Amino acid sequence: MSMYTSRLKTEYVPLSEIKRPIPPVLDYQKIDAMVSTLKGVPMESATCKVEDITSGELPPIDVFRIRESGKDYFVAFGGCHRFQAYDRISGEENKEVLIRARIFPATRKTLRLYLGASVDNLFEEQ
Repeated sequence: MSMYTSRLKTEYVPLSEIKRPIPPVLDYQKIDAMVSTLKGVPMESATCKVEDITSGELPPIDVFRIRESGKDYFVAFGGCHRFQAYDRISGEENKEVLIRARIFPATRKTLRLYLGASVDNLFEEQ
């Protein structure tokens, strides 16, 4: 965490409300370790040692919040393995899961830097 992100608000956002426009490349052993951690049994992975883990918790995911026409849109590009771990827990428990997220205020124009003209597809009602 940098001195810039340390001041950002951390919130819990429903997994289903976060759009992920870029497909992830995944390490399933890492996801298994994260699911185990969420269940309260920390498991070491290639990138994280057991002593560095807080049982039952994963670090927050960086999420952009765009407010348009009175509605919040949430978009994330990173945190792929954490998202997959939360998604697996959601399926196992058959309920909506809240993700701890560090919220970055943004605009559609900001996202256009990442996605080009395809950014408009994120704001279409489904």
